[in-house]
Amino acid sequence: MTGDLAAFQSALLPWLIVGAVIAFILAFAIGANDTANSFGTSVGSKVVTLAQAYILASIFETLGACLLGDKVTDTMRKGVLDLSVYNNSEGELIYGQISILSGCGAWMLLATFFKLPVSTTHSIVGATIGFSLILKGTTGIRWQKISRIFGSWVISPLLSGLVSVIFFIFIDHIILRRSNPLDSGLKILPVLYFVCMTFNVFAIIYEGSEYLYFNRLTLKHCAIISCLFGVASAILAKFVIAPWLKRNILGYQWAKYVFTLNAIAPSSSIASFFRSSKPEDPQTAFLFSLLQVMTACFGGFAHGGNDVSNAIAPLVSLYVIYKEGSTFQTLQTPWYILLYGAVGMCIGLWLLGHRVIYTVGENLTKITPPSGFAIEFGAAVTVLLASKLGLPISSTQCKVGSVVAVGLVQANHSVRWHTFRNISLSWIVTLPVAGLLSAGVMTLFRIFVL
Repeated sequence: MTGDLAAFQSALLPWLIVGAVIAFILAFAIGANDTANSFGTSVGSKVVTLAQAYILASIFETLGACLLGDKVTDTMRKGVLDLSVYNNSEGELIYGQISILSGCGAWMLLATFFKLPVSTTHSIVGATIGFSLILKGTTGIRWQKISRIFGSWVISPLLSGLVSVIFFIFIDHIILRRSNPLDSGLKILPVLYFVCMTFNVFAIIYEGSEYLYFNRLTLKHCAIISCLFGVASAILAKFVIAPWLKRNILGYQWAKYVFTLNAIAPSSSIASFFRSSKPEDPQTAFLFSLLQVMTACFGGFAHGGNDVSNAIAPLVSLYVIYKEGSTFQTLQTPWYILLYGAVGMCIGLWLLGHRVIYTVGENLTKITPPSGFAIEFGAAVTVLLASKLGLPISSTQCKVGSVVAVGLVQANHSVRWHTFRNISLSWIVTLPVAGLLSAGVMTLFRIFVL
């Protein structure tokens, strides 16, 4: 038995290396395209520079990939296909995983070239269906689970947009519309820090990483720890951050970075509830800069946890087949493969990330720090919850949904619909194009190798 496994591993090793190289290219493409979701709005509102966004994204994407990525990776590699149909035909599954990586990577790079933020989750699921249809037809495809994923793709932008809009309206009424918005903002700042920190810490540690033993914490323990972090951040905001902002804000020329979106009076009382006629105060807007960066960092953490699975789930399947000699997939996702995918994402971000960052951050709507904070928070809430549920939603759709929704409740409905139309069309064609590319690669394997 040991000799048979050694011979199997020796024959598989070259294909494992090929798969690792292609997986790195796919991770590169995801970093260049999808990582723009995390810090695109922060760059668009001029809260951080492009270089600062790259540094922060690299840190938090890597942490998220290593600490959250194993759960979604398991969903991607075990949930879409019934791998038992490939028992005693491990070679077919190996070539299938390489086909997935190739088809998805090719489409992601092409979309990045055209500056279109597309969903890697769409791509990987489409590519998985594509190769399996060539090999097994519809046998083994778990259509019920795929339909649930489809449902999440519809719900995620709507839910993300709804959360962001509610949060923005709350900020608008409680702070921005007040006669002295700066004073109101300084008073409410500790509450905002408490809410953001408590939620994000809870989402990270509840049923969290096995590597850090977060999975051993009970619901009660997670709630207590999260509230402690929230209280600490609120105290910090009250006695350190707020006084620092108050001392420095008057001398900071923030007005040139802020767009006064709410300059036109709405035509009805209903519309006025959503869109104020009062221009945003530049000094008050600056209060949200640190909050937006903090939320973007959590968003990057969530993105790393959700989307690294797209790059390395097929590679993990290859690796487990190599280690176990079967398709049963009982081995836990190794942390070093998650890190490998994260490194590829970071390199792609640094080299090509600017192409899509500006599409999300500037070309859809004008973003200010208050609206950017609401967008980041709504998207982070949706993606982090999805990661904890093991549901591979599209973080691209969450962020774009939030950007468009918040843009609609600002004056003049300041959404550039032609840009949104192009993005929507790219979403529609992503799954079939990735599936066709994967099916094409699998067809070549079937003709020349199998």
